[in-house]
Amino acid sequence: MSLVSALPPTFPEVADASQGQLLLEAVNVGVKYNAGKKREDLQSLAYGIFSRRRRQKSEVRWALRHIDLMASAGEVLGIIGGNGAGKTTLCRVICGLLRPDTGSLRIDGKISSLLSLGVGFQAELSGRDNILLNGMMLGVSRRELSAVLPDIIEFAGVGRFIDQPLKHYSSGMRARLGFSVATALEPDILIIDEALSVGDLEFSEKAGRKMRALAEKAKLVIVVTHQLPFVERYCSRALWLADGQVKANGAAVEVARAYANSRAIGEARKKSAVVTTTKPVPHGAPVIEVRHLGIQFTLRRNKAPKNTDTTPLIQHGRLVKKECFWALRDITLTVKEGEIVGIIGPNGAGKTTLCQALSGILKADQGEILLGGALTALLTFGTGFHEQLTGRDNVYLNGMMMGISKGRLHEVYDEIVQFSGLERVIDEPVKHYSRGMRVRLGFSVATTVNPDLLILDEALNVGDIAFDEKASERIQELIT
Repeated sequence: MSLVSALPPTFPEVADASQGQLLLEAVNVGVKYNAGKKREDLQSLAYGIFSRRRRQKSEVRWALRHIDLMASAGEVLGIIGGNGAGKTTLCRVICGLLRPDTGSLRIDGKISSLLSLGVGFQAELSGRDNILLNGMMLGVSRRELSAVLPDIIEFAGVGRFIDQPLKHYSSGMRARLGFSVATALEPDILIIDEALSVGDLEFSEKAGRKMRALAEKAKLVIVVTHQLPFVERYCSRALWLADGQVKANGAAVEVARAYANSRAIGEARKKSAVVTTTKPVPHGAPVIEVRHLGIQFTLRRNKAPKNTDTTPLIQHGRLVKKECFWALRDITLTVKEGEIVGIIGPNGAGKTTLCQALSGILKADQGEILLGGALTALLTFGTGFHEQLTGRDNVYLNGMMMGISKGRLHEVYDEIVQFSGLERVIDEPVKHYSRGMRVRLGFSVATTVNPDLLILDEALNVGDIAFDEKASERIQELIT
């Protein structure tokens, strides 16, 4: 008996949803990709012309098929499912970024979307300037933005960094800022696609309460996430997608639990549990030694607070002040061979800064870092991926960027693709991949080559439950 038949035929509808105005109606929506055919933009076409790889036989792949969905004002709809299930594609269709190949879609209301972390943000501009930029991209006037600017800054909670360039922000701080802009404008329909995956626990709860508040104001909120407890707590209804089709649609708690208890996820968890509970505590030689590490950033502001290190600075003929902000200070750490070390803390605590320092991206202002082996870092999903190249090409590109020879990549290529589970789409451009699919590919490349030191910074946060368990097992294998 299948899982669908084992569940109630129809999950109970949320009372508020039946009373609210219908804002979204999708009927038999389908989206397909023609693998191997001519690509749709000039840059991709140029890569195809100059590539020596023979064109693959055309194959139709349905990213979405037979999608029927109605959503009303007052709902918080959670969309769940494994990587590649069609969640991001559905969000793009609703936002108008993709045109469905079959069916129809009716939208009644203004849409605001946060489809990816920091989309539209400019690294060289300050957080304040990016709020104004993002707001105007969403069609909001500068006068309206000025009125809600204090509320956005307060909700984002980025503190003294609001007037600093976005390049100094951690991924969590960018998520806070983007979410704060999108929700402060109170659109009729708000779509959040995995943008909260890098937020800390405190902000996740804060964001959940904000979504419920919007729903109470007769707004529709659609959130894509792999965090099932979040769905159960804050969503009124859930849509479970599998292989581009609706597996279940109904009360959030029941759908989330059905997905969590599905056969594929259960087997992955069971297998991983055997590995994690039998692994002995390692006692190897030190491979990472951090001694009194300090990293500081220079922040500019009109008025420096008390008890900060300030020195005069002349710029463009004007006297300004600079504040030396210590992102890390006096960090001492030893990691031994065979250890798996988790770095935790709230947004802005210095986790990403420490990973960047260990990876050699940032230079220490104080102290030193000693490494006892070759290092591989996956500091965020899709790092180093080229949008126009295929998954196959990006395997080689990423591998050689890590210092792996082409011959060695030839040897492990099949293993990389098999572990990622992307055999069907490996010859498609990465621009067609969901964020979860990029995570799978990046992680598979980084771990298959057996590095001495592996650093993962938020790179698995948008992976589905089954792949998270699979990744945990792979990490355990690396230290044996």
